[in-house]
Amino acid sequence: MAPPTRIGLAGLAVMGQNLALNIAEKGFPISVYNRTTSKVDETVERAKKEGDLPVYGFHDPESFVQSIQKPRVVIMLVKAGAPVDQTIKTLSAYLEKGDCIIDGGNEWYENTERRQKEMSALGLLYLGMGVSGGEEGARNGPSLMPGGSFEAYKYIEDILLKVAAQVPDSGPCVTYIGKGGSGNFVKMVHNGIEYGDMQLIAEAYDVLKSVGKLSNEELHSVFSEWNKGELLSFLIEITADIFGIKDDKADGYLVDKVLDKTGMKGTGKWTVQQAADLSIAAPTIAASLDSRFLSGLKEERVEAAKVFKSGGFGDVLTDQVVDKARLIDDVRQALYASKICSYAQGMNLIRAKSIEKGWDLKLGELARIWKGGCIIRAIFLDRIKKAYDRNSDLANLLVDPEFAKEIIDRQSAWRRVVCLAINSGISTPGMSASLAYFDTYRRERVPANLVQAQRDYFGAHTYERVDMDGSFHTEWFKIAKKLKD
Repeated sequence: MAPPTRIGLAGLAVMGQNLALNIAEKGFPISVYNRTTSKVDETVERAKKEGDLPVYGFHDPESFVQSIQKPRVVIMLVKAGAPVDQTIKTLSAYLEKGDCIIDGGNEWYENTERRQKEMSALGLLYLGMGVSGGEEGARNGPSLMPGGSFEAYKYIEDILLKVAAQVPDSGPCVTYIGKGGSGNFVKMVHNGIEYGDMQLIAEAYDVLKSVGKLSNEELHSVFSEWNKGELLSFLIEITADIFGIKDDKADGYLVDKVLDKTGMKGTGKWTVQQAADLSIAAPTIAASLDSRFLSGLKEERVEAAKVFKSGGFGDVLTDQVVDKARLIDDVRQALYASKICSYAQGMNLIRAKSIEKGWDLKLGELARIWKGGCIIRAIFLDRIKKAYDRNSDLANLLVDPEFAKEIIDRQSAWRRVVCLAINSGISTPGMSASLAYFDTYRRERVPANLVQAQRDYFGAHTYERVDMDGSFHTEWFKIAKKLKD
């Protein structure tokens, strides 16, 4: 029988197994449990194979809980929603005062806050911890976003610091995020930013392939090259890889055989809903969500293409000859500038929520822990961290002197790409939304005066003036009627 282990993990799908093996490999003996017991044996078997790691399997929840040293800490990695409540119910029957449960799933932050209250009534501690990096990250070093009880965080800080991705010069990709459901909220926005990044990369691909006529070999080399500069990131790296992989079931490249329908789990949708609730403009993230919805209408798009083909619409409207080298360079700059806008939106959303909830989140620290392990890891996050280090009250990333200069330097290329796409009939909703966001934000005066005048005309909503204080209402209808008579 094993001595008491340092920590327990319940829920052994691939993420759970990989995180358990990562923890064990870092020198922390771990107990594992899963409702379907074959997964327990599978995990213990893998632990043997992968270096005789100290993983101890249990087929029933009671012996699992009893095997962990006190105060006990159990990480759950189960599907969000009801399965989490079920697992908590099963485990808490055997836990004692002072023990701690950590939910490592993509949970809605208010569910975490409800569970914290329920656990606290039982004398148990609770953390909601965002885990990013996919299966690979879980095994070799993810980015971790724990929020909730600080006392609980302190119990396992030594484990998390070793298990998280390690970035030279900036340390382990984990920090105590804040109170309540802040860890889950930050992970949710991370996923929203990820939606934006993936959409922008897909648009860059579409313009290069459809207008620039680049082959997969050329795309592979372009993205590999981009991954050596300012766009260096996990998503650009895997995109380059994808373009290099041949189909194993037929001729050609695999990417061309993948159905153009994007799935989703819900975190992107939650991000856009939260942005709307907090009156934060997040058009790039919203555009990426809309693009996923439209991608799902494959059958309708097939029919629509037939309807418009008869009206002279081909897939690409104009067959213009483009200077490939210049197009590649322009698209690189457009992608980078659009990405700044997307991250600015995500950071503003986190800040607004932090203010609403009193979480006191540190945006620079979030950028730091996203530099490694997670899906949006990128060299450019270092610049974001430095921007918030220079000014923690920065109103928007766009006005940080360095980012402002980068956008100014790239805006001509950015506009050229969006114009080229529009004239070619290729949609770039993410790049266009980012550009519109930038162009609205940088203008001192926008046409909202007309909208407010309309609101006052039909609904007496009043308006303010630019030249004097106070609220005003005008009988627009009566004046207009007189003028017409």
